[in-house]
Amino acid sequence: MIELLAMGFIQRALLAGLLLGVACALLGVFLILKRDAMIGHGLAHVAFAGVALGLWVRLLPLGLAMAVTIGSALVLVRLKQKAGVHGDTALGIVSSVGMALGILLASLARSFNASLFGFLFGEILAVAPAEVVLAGALALAVAVLVAVRYRPLMAMAFHPEIAKASGVRVERLETALMVLAAVTVVLGMKVVGVLLVTALLVIPAAAGLRAGAHFRGAVLIALGAAVFSVVGGILTALRFDLPVSATIVLLSFLVFLAVLGLRRARA
Repeated sequence: MIELLAMGFIQRALLAGLLLGVACALLGVFLILKRDAMIGHGLAHVAFAGVALGLWVRLLPLGLAMAVTIGSALVLVRLKQKAGVHGDTALGIVSSVGMALGILLASLARSFNASLFGFLFGEILAVAPAEVVLAGALALAVAVLVAVRYRPLMAMAFHPEIAKASGVRVERLETALMVLAAVTVVLGMKVVGVLLVTALLVIPAAAGLRAGAHFRGAVLIALGAAVFSVVGGILTALRFDLPVSATIVLLSFLVFLAVLGLRRARA
């Protein structure tokens, strides 16, 4: 194991996973409170379409997935804010269209190959240095947003109408959250894949919200759960030759179950 940890690709995987875990935990707390927990699921479907498009035109699948997913996040916000479409309905529309387009493009391009399956199931051990930098930039952007706009974000999450009436620019904050969630989903594909990226956004944050005695405590616990799940999942998978993405998600679920058990023991 020590020899493995000395390898560059393992170090990149751990660092990228840690940074993405931080971003997912911070975003996940606010998304759950806003009842947008499944936004990652919908955007992951769109990201799949972006990857399929990139493989079809043979041009930067991750970059095209990023552009398509951010664009879809903006469309999603527009549907909710301007068209009056309910959040669940808007998400259902965007995610269904995204998955349908992904399947169509992949079929036309005959792209159901190793590259596409890597995005579906994750390939964190193949993370490139540039992707580690992107993960760091994302984690920094999320942390800055939460630190600078902490109170408005809390107001928007708990009482959006009151927040809007008191001068909080709810639409801008929601747009920023959705864009960051889109970027997180695309980069998260490298860690756990399209099929499991929602778990990384939801489960650690849910554990934090269940265990935290106050909001700051919930955020800190969510961060700890995410980092432990990603780093522990990678190391466990390497030690026992398991699928990395599945191990990360299952470990995060075990953390969530442990949190529930502790709450019941205290009750």
